[in-house]
Amino acid sequence: MIRLHALALVPLVLLACADPAVVEPAETPLPSIVDVIDAARLRGAESSGDDWLSHGRTYTEQRHSPLDRIHEGNVGELGLAWVYETRTTRGLEATPLVHDGVMYATGSWSVVFALDARTGVELWRHDPRVSGAAGANACCDVVNRGVALYDGRVYVGALDGRLIALDAKTGTPVWETWTVDPSKPYTITGAPRVVKGKVIIGNGGAELGVRGYVSAYDAATGALAWRFYTVPGDPTLPFEHDELEMAAHTWSGEWWTLGGGGTVWDSLAYDPELDLLYVGTGNGAPWVQSIRSPGGGDNLFLSSILALRPDTGELVWHYQTTPGESWDYTATQHMILADLEIDGRERKVLLQAPKNGFFYVLDRATGELLSAEKYAHVTWATRIDLATGRPVEARGARYAATPKALYPGPIGAHNWHPMSFNPATGLVYLPVQDMGFSFATDPDWQLRPGLTNTGIDPLEGTMSMLSGPVTGSLLAWDPVAQREVWRNGHVRPWNGGTLSTAGNLVFQGTGNATFAAYRATDGERLFEAPTGTGVVAPPMTYAIDGEQYVALLAGWGGGFALASGDPPSETLATGNRGRVLVFRLGGTLRLDVPEPTLAAVVPMDAPIDPQLAERGSALYHRYCGACHGPAAVGGGTIPDLRRSAPETLEALAPILLEGVFSARGMPNFGAWLTDADISALHAYLLEQRARLVADAER
Repeated sequence: MIRLHALALVPLVLLACADPAVVEPAETPLPSIVDVIDAARLRGAESSGDDWLSHGRTYTEQRHSPLDRIHEGNVGELGLAWVYETRTTRGLEATPLVHDGVMYATGSWSVVFALDARTGVELWRHDPRVSGAAGANACCDVVNRGVALYDGRVYVGALDGRLIALDAKTGTPVWETWTVDPSKPYTITGAPRVVKGKVIIGNGGAELGVRGYVSAYDAATGALAWRFYTVPGDPTLPFEHDELEMAAHTWSGEWWTLGGGGTVWDSLAYDPELDLLYVGTGNGAPWVQSIRSPGGGDNLFLSSILALRPDTGELVWHYQTTPGESWDYTATQHMILADLEIDGRERKVLLQAPKNGFFYVLDRATGELLSAEKYAHVTWATRIDLATGRPVEARGARYAATPKALYPGPIGAHNWHPMSFNPATGLVYLPVQDMGFSFATDPDWQLRPGLTNTGIDPLEGTMSMLSGPVTGSLLAWDPVAQREVWRNGHVRPWNGGTLSTAGNLVFQGTGNATFAAYRATDGERLFEAPTGTGVVAPPMTYAIDGEQYVALLAGWGGGFALASGDPPSETLATGNRGRVLVFRLGGTLRLDVPEPTLAAVVPMDAPIDPQLAERGSALYHRYCGACHGPAAVGGGTIPDLRRSAPETLEALAPILLEGVFSARGMPNFGAWLTDADISALHAYLLEQRARLVADAER
C-alpha cells in the first residue's frame, strides 16, 4: 500500500525556535513537570483520576471521572475558585487538559494557553498567528477543541491546517508542519490524539468542497507516517491506498472535481487491547448526492466509522451510518468505548449518537451492528434494519426541487458536543436537540470555488430555521436497553457537552449562559450558576492536593450560534467575553455579569425599494446567512448587520467586492457579486434595520 507519497504535497517545516508564533513570557514560575506522559501513561490514564491527560480523559473517551469529593450531597456548595479571561469574543469549544498542576487549553483562532491549575495564573500563551483570511474557510466558527499532551510537548491543530508541537514548560514551538494543501479551503478545529507515538489529526472544509482524510505524524519529528483518504480521488489515477479502489465503485459522475467531502473534523478513539483507532467521517461535498454522485451509490466512506491500524492506517472494518448521505448527517460525533453485557454476553462496544438521530451500538472488534434506535425526533428514516445495517428511508427523504421538511436538520439531533458514560449507572448523558429543516435542491447551483457549496436552496433552508419549534435537552440514555431513562429540557438547543463523575453527578453548561449539575440516576438539578455567556464546551474535572475542581470554557459560538440568529441575551451584554471558569467546594469568587442591555439602533433615513430588497434577501441568504444569521439577525459572535454603523452599510462595495475586511475573516465575493448585487444587499439590510427599529419602538 502506498502511504507516504503525500509527503511531497505537505512540506515539513522543522523549527529550532519560533516565528510564526508568539510566546508570551510566564508571569510566575511553571510548576515542575516531573511525570512525563509516555505511551504507557496514556494507556493507563484510567488510574490517573487527579489528572485529565487526553481529550476524553482516557482512550475510551468516556468522559467519566472517578473523583467523588464533589458529590450529589454537597454539589450545592460549589462556587467559583478562579476565572481566566481568554481575551476572545468568538466560540470556545476546548476541553482543558491538566497534568502536574498545569492546565492546557485553547481559545479562538487556535491560541494555546497554560495556566496554574490551582490559581488560574497564566504561565505562557502561544498565538500561532493564523491569518484572519483563514476564518473564511471555517464553516462553523474559528473554534478549537483542544490539545494533546505527550513526552513533554503540547500538540495543537491550527485553524489554517498546521500541526504544531510546543514545549510544555515554555510554550516554545518545537516543530510545525502543514497537514493540508494551504491553497485549498481546509481547516482544523478538532483536538489531536497521540497513539503509539503518533499524533493523529483530521481536518474540515467539506462545505467548501475538499476531500477528507486523517493523518498520523511522528510525535518527535513531525514526519508524516501515514494518511487515510476517506473518499476516492480521480479513478484514472493510481489510488493512494487499496481501500479506495473498493470505495470508488460506490460513487458515480466526477465527484473528485467537487471535493467529495468525508472530512475527519472531530471524533477519534483508540482501543489499546485491540490496537484499533476509530475514526468518524463527515458529510458529502456537496451535500446533495444527485449533484455529487448523480448515479447514486453508498459513497464510501462518507458518514462512516472506520477502524484503522494506528501503525499503518490500514482499514480493518467500516460501518456507514448514512449511505448515500444527502442531509449533512455526519458521523464525526463523539464515540465512546465501553464493555457492556448484551443478551447475556460481555461485548466490547463502540457507542455513537451521530447527527442522523439514531443511537448506534457496534461491536468494536468487528464492526457488527448490535442495535440502533431513535434518540430524538427523526422523520428521514423509519428504522435501522439490523439484518443489513442500513436505514429504512422514509418516502420523500431524497428531496429534490420541492422543499421537504425533515428531522433532524443539518445541525443534527446531536452535534460535536461530547457525551459521557457512567459505568456505574450504565447510562450515556447526551446533549440532544430537536430542530427540523426544509431541504430542497438549489435551482441556481453552480460550483463556487472558495465559497460554501452545499447544493441546497439557501433561502428555503436558512429561513426554515426560524419557522419551526427548536428545543434542546440533556438525555440520559440506556445503551443496552436502547431507551430513554430521563430527560431535562433546555431553553434553547446547542448546549455544552457533558461530564460524568463518581459523585453520581452529570455536569453541563448551557446555551442559556448557565452551568449546572444533575443527579446522574434521576436527572434532578442540584446546582446551577451563571456563566456570563452561552456555553458550548464540555466541562472536565481534576484534583490537586485532595481538592477537586470542575472546569469549563464559556464562550458562545459554533455553527448554530452563527447561523441561528438566536444569541443568549447575556452573550450580547458581555460582548461574548470568553473565560475559563473553575469551581470548587466553598469557592467564593463572584462572576461579573452585567444586566443584558442593547444599544439603540440609529435609524437611517433612506428610501427602500421593496423589489430590490426582495432580490437582496435571496443574495443575502446565499452568501451571508450562514455566518450572519437568517434574516440578518446576528447570532451574537460576529456583527449583527442590522446594527452596523451607517458608514459600514454605505461601504458594502469595498467590503464585499474588494475584501477590505479579509484580515477579519470576511470573504471576498468579488468573483461572484456585482455592483447591482451590492445595491440589492444594501436595500435588504436597510429593510431589516428598519424592522428592528420599528420593533424597538413598539
